[in-house]
This record gives sequence, structure tokens and C-alpha cells, in this order.
Amino acid sequence: HQMGEAKRRQLASQKQAQEAMVVDTPGGRIHVQWDHEASATPNAQLTFFAEFLAATGVYETWVNSCPLNYTSPNAPTKKDVLGTWLLGILAGHNRYAHITALRSDAVSPQVLGMNKIISEDALRRSLTRLSAQQSQDWLCPQLMTSVQAALGTGWILDIDTTIKPLYGKQAGAQVSYNPHKPGRPSHALHTYWVANMRLVLDVVVCPGKEHSAGKARPGLMHVLGQLRPEQRPKLVRGDCGFGNEPFIAELETCCQPYLFKLKQTTGVKKLLTRQFARDDWSTPTPSDQGWSAVEDTLKLSGWDKARRVIVLRRVVKADLALSRKAKSSGERTQLGEQIELLMPDQDVQAWEYAVLVTNSAYPLAAFGQLYRDRADCENGFDELKNQWGWGGFTTQDIERCQSSARAVALVYNWWSWYCRAAKPGARMEAITSRALLLAGVGRAVKHAGQTTLYLTPMHAAKDKLLGLIANVHAALSHVKAVAEQLPRADRWTVFLNYVISKITRPLPPWGVTNQLATGI
Repeated sequence: HQMGEAKRRQLASQKQAQEAMVVDTPGGRIHVQWDHEASATPNAQLTFFAEFLAATGVYETWVNSCPLNYTSPNAPTKKDVLGTWLLGILAGHNRYAHITALRSDAVSPQVLGMNKIISEDALRRSLTRLSAQQSQDWLCPQLMTSVQAALGTGWILDIDTTIKPLYGKQAGAQVSYNPHKPGRPSHALHTYWVANMRLVLDVVVCPGKEHSAGKARPGLMHVLGQLRPEQRPKLVRGDCGFGNEPFIAELETCCQPYLFKLKQTTGVKKLLTRQFARDDWSTPTPSDQGWSAVEDTLKLSGWDKARRVIVLRRVVKADLALSRKAKSSGERTQLGEQIELLMPDQDVQAWEYAVLVTNSAYPLAAFGQLYRDRADCENGFDELKNQWGWGGFTTQDIERCQSSARAVALVYNWWSWYCRAAKPGARMEAITSRALLLAGVGRAVKHAGQTTLYLTPMHAAKDKLLGLIANVHAALSHVKAVAEQLPRADRWTVFLNYVISKITRPLPPWGVTNQLATGI
């Protein structure tokens, strides 16, 4: 009897809360009324992104090519599963549990042609139906298609690895190299980029101990194997972890130019000793940021032949403090530190330097800027891990982690192209572009078979927003016009070519044909 009374009181309290309420606030009395029947969304500008997906055909292709297959009449549709996945990624979620926050959105499912937003558990269970091979055969071609406009020009492939810390007992959670959280189990994400466009060609998720260059090589060769000869990159570029004999020898076998940094081994240090005595170092120009260069050939003990190396150096302008360890006198040996200050007027010159190995024919003046551009990889990793979902969507099995990493990369590529259509002159990261181009309160009203969405932008830059949406509409209008005239034309290719024509810049004076890797 007591439990029944408590239940009645709870129901009465809920019923009272659903009715009109009077709330006293610092701004005065507010009358609150719950409306459970209205169709509303906090991401009303998804409508414009959905138009982009529909006009280019990429969303339809992604859904239709998915190997998920259900026979039960009670199972969710394939479009409900993938639409929920897409909405969670677009919202910036990094856990499946966050999908619960989307389930009251009654507008977004209609915009994407879904019946409903499924639960987090239903999404996780759906992804278990995909084998590792099925997921790869489905998502890898989609990723390659999403960057195909870049592959028709001179471009550079950047390869790098990032660490994803884990907090459970997931498959592949191994304690290994983890610079930010030493001792924490992790996964290693080997990533292949279109340089400076920050577009992902592919990502391979490996256990934490498989972070070396040797574990990244099969993924790289798989990416290169999917490309036709005219689509090959002008360079494959990486840091000192990739400048070893097995890695560069395999690239030389398939006639692929490369540019890697060398580790400071004994042979490299001997090379530096010889090079610093030369008097034919190049004279830095204003665009070289103070770096001068010389080139030579080098055959390290582990190499089977001599290779072209580039030595870069730059004067260290700041004052330096050098510490020298010395033994003090006395019976008891102690270690002390003697500090020597190097001031600009002393007869000592300090340099920072780097040694690069390459088989390309680019002139000496090109390599300084070419290698400095590689640092942009870190910006892409920061964006994908902290603003998208690469830091999360973790499950007990590594196969779903792999599928999620590729799905996030694909949506990230789509959103990057969408933002470049909106603002061709600059690249917007998700932390600003989602707030500007996605968020907005929307209320859908249906009347006489027509749906009207009343949109209230929540961003202060409303005038700027309207201009960006107008740019997107201009790009999509071009796609629709071409598709009407040439029905068999690939709408996605037409869209990408339109955007590329808006953002490409003139080639640099030293003649490298990489239009996309020079800071677009």
C-alpha cells in the first residue's frame, strides 16, 4: 500500500510539472509550458548540410553501399542506423552514450529521410554485424572518393601516427609509447593525409604497441595500391620514424618519391660534421624563414645504397644557457653543474638543423618549405581527436573502433568540403564552423502536405552566416545545373572541381607542382 501511494504521488508530481508553471527569476516572473508534441531541433541548419549531401549524392551512395542487412520486421532500417551514426558524429560526440541527447530531435530524422533516431545500444549492436573485411571494403572506397578532386592534381601524402588513450580493457589496449599519458593503455592510429588540405585518405587502428613505422607501411601500400599512376602523390612525407631502410626501400621499389627526416645516428652526425665546414650553403630568402641548405649523398650502415640527403640549418637567435656536468674534487665524488651563458657577442654560433632523405628531383630550395608544411598534420590530429570523435567511440572489440575511426574521418572530409564551399578563402575548424553552420533552433510545422522549418540562428554573426549559406547554394546550384545538362555526370566530382577552382593558388616560384600542399 505504501509503494502504491508513493507511485501515485510521483505520477501526480509529474503531471503537475507538465502543466503550466510559474517561475520567479531575477528577470521577473516567467510562465513555463511544456510542449511535448512540437517538432523542434537544436541543429536546424542541418537542413543545408542535408541539401549538400543530397545534391552531391555522397550520402545516398554511403547508405546504399553499406553491407548491413536486416530480415526482422522489428529491426531498424539501414538508413536509421547510419543516419543516427552521422548525427552523433556531426554533433561532436565521442561516446555512443551521447546519442541519447539526440533522441528528442524530431526534425533531423525527417531531414535525413529516417524513421527515427535509434538508441545507443541498437547502434552498437548494428555495428557488430559488420566484419572487419566488410567494413574496410565499404568505408575505404568512400574515403578515397571523398578526396578524389585532390588526386587529380599534384599533391603530397603525409603519413603520421597518433596515440588514442584507453580507459578500459578493450582489445588492443596495450601499454606502450604514450607521450601525454605515460603508462596508460592505448591504440595507435596510423593516418594518411592529403597534405595541408587536412583530408584523410585512410586511418588504420592498431594495438598500442604497434605504433612503429613498420606497422604503418602496409596501410600506406594499400592506399597507394588503390591509386592509378596519374593519381600518385608527388611525395610521401613523414618524420624521422619513417626514414629507415625497409620503409624507403619499398617506396623505391614502386617508384614512389618520398621525403623523410633522418634520426641523429652516428653516420648522420659524421655527415653533419663534414657539411657544416662547407661554404656553399644556400642563402635564405624571406620565405625560407632563415633556413639555408646543402645537399650530399649518404650511405648508412643499414642501407644497401647511397641516397640523396638534404641538410637544413638555421641560426638560433635567442640567448642560450649550456649546462656542463663536472666531477668535484675530494674523496667523495659529487656531480655539479657549471652554467655557461652564450651571448650574441661571443665567438660561438648555435644552430638548429635537420637532415632529410629523398629520392625526388625537386631543387634544393624547395625542401625547407616542403618539410615545414608537414607539421600541419598535428593540426589535423588535434581537430579530429578534440573536436570530432577520434578520442572516443571506443568498444570492447577493436573492429568497431576501426569502423568508427573511418566513419568519423569520412564525415570530417564531407564537412571540410562543405565549409570550403561556404568560405573558399580560409579553412574553418569544427569548433567554430559547427557553431556557425550547424547550430540553430528550428521548429517544423506541417500543413497541407508541406513542411515549413522556422529557423532561429543563435550565432551573433548572422549577416556573415547568410553570406556563407549563399556561397553553398551557389556551389550546389552549379552541381544541379550540370547534372540537368549531363545526367550521367558524377555530381560529387562536379562539386569538388567547383570548390577546387575557388581555392587553388598560383604555384610557388621554385616550381613544385603541388597546388594543394602549399597552404590552401
